Amino acid sequence: MASISLLFLFISFQLLFAISQAIVPASDTFTYVNEGDFGDYIVEYDANYRALPPFNNPFQLCFYNTTPNQFTLALRMGTVRSESLMRWVWEANRGKPVRENATLTFSTDGNLVLADADGRIAWQTNTAGKGVVGFQVLPNGNMVLHDGKGNFVWQSFDSPTDTLLVGGHLRAGGPSRLVSRSSESSNVDGAYSLVMEPKGLALYYKSPHSVRPMLYWTSTEWFTIDKGSLTNLTLTSEAETDEGFLYYLTFQYFMTNPSSNSNRNMAYSRYNNTLSYLRLGIDGNLRFLTYNPNVQGVSWEVIYTFFDRRSMEGECQLPERCGKFGLCENSQCVACPTPNGLNGWSQDCESKKVTSCKSGEFGYYKLDGVDHFMIKYTRGDGPTKQGDCEAKCSKDCKCMGYFYHTDRSRCWIAYDLKTLTRVGNSTNLAFIKTPKKKGYFFWQSFNSPDYTLSVGQYLRVESPSRTMGQSRSSEFGDKQRAWTM
Repeated sequence: MASISLLFLFISFQLLFAISQAIVPASDTFTYVNEGDFGDYIVEYDANYRALPPFNNPFQLCFYNTTPNQFTLALRMGTVRSESLMRWVWEANRGKPVRENATLTFSTDGNLVLADADGRIAWQTNTAGKGVVGFQVLPNGNMVLHDGKGNFVWQSFDSPTDTLLVGGHLRAGGPSRLVSRSSESSNVDGAYSLVMEPKGLALYYKSPHSVRPMLYWTSTEWFTIDKGSLTNLTLTSEAETDEGFLYYLTFQYFMTNPSSNSNRNMAYSRYNNTLSYLRLGIDGNLRFLTYNPNVQGVSWEVIYTFFDRRSMEGECQLPERCGKFGLCENSQCVACPTPNGLNGWSQDCESKKVTSCKSGEFGYYKLDGVDHFMIKYTRGDGPTKQGDCEAKCSKDCKCMGYFYHTDRSRCWIAYDLKTLTRVGNSTNLAFIKTPKKKGYFFWQSFNSPDYTLSVGQYLRVESPSRTMGQSRSSEFGDKQRAWTM
């Protein structure tokens, strides 16, 4: 037994020694400096960019910026020949920009390092002394550092940002999420995340007003996991037949219980879609895009959008579909709720800010047949009484309103309102917190005349839909119209 242990230790020592002695040939090392003229071609986010030598058609490593002197090291997808927009499909240093004269260095020790002009390390692969002998950009867009046997010591597919290329994956115990970009001009983490959880995928909205991200979608309608947990989710491209008439983009999911491994077809095209990706957009939507290098001009095609009136989920389920505040129906923003009723919606629509938590200085106005985006995929609290639900919101200064289902006695507390959805069920109620002001009417008889119109009273043009709230927006335009005595 002792001799076997000594043999094992000897082999392990030899292996570690061999790895430590492996170095990158000097001819394969490089240092690229972020300097010189910008490229001339159209790229995503209307960015300025400098292309670097690492290239494997249609992928190329670049420095790019959307804010002066704040650069991101990224992988670009697209070719000059196609004369189509080139897109960013992987980023090294989101939220940690570098400046002019920053350097990307691949040293003999096998480490790949992005350093700012002052020497500050913005990003690195942490692969020094781990047996790396080479660097490659593969035909599928995976950027890898490999050992002498071709095994990947590091790969960009293990660290996606907002984009999952075909062959890319999310995995338990490693990067398990995509995070949206903040805006086209600001390259920091945005409000949305797609997370691989033990029982499926989930989409979250991170509100500045809420401690916890707010769930707005889960993959339960795609697949149900009864036994085991997800360990890996990989995006693949598969031909339907040997002739290749249809190509499917498929999620392959792997479980702790291998017998439960399976797949789900998500989108298809009539041409080879190996050059495709899934993107979590700035707006929180998920889209599959595919690139056809054989097409001149418009080489990109959006082949599936998750939140769309023609898909399984409409756009009303997107938290910011109606901006800061609005009522959504059939994927359209149709009204701006106010204490006095529903006005025509515009980007300026927002709820009244409650600045005091003192009792008597705020109240609620009610909307019938209305849900919040978080309700569809969460259970809420309960069963509970509506009065208890309101009391919970009233005691919480951060609560902006509450939602209550009278048929199930369930309660949801909302720390952000954003997009509300009109639903057909009148038992679904919304109560929006609003400040009380002296002389401010939460209800007035002038809003419901019978056959007499008094001085100061008015009539409103109402839409045919009479279950949206206390008053109605005009069917003749965005602005509410009224006749006043």
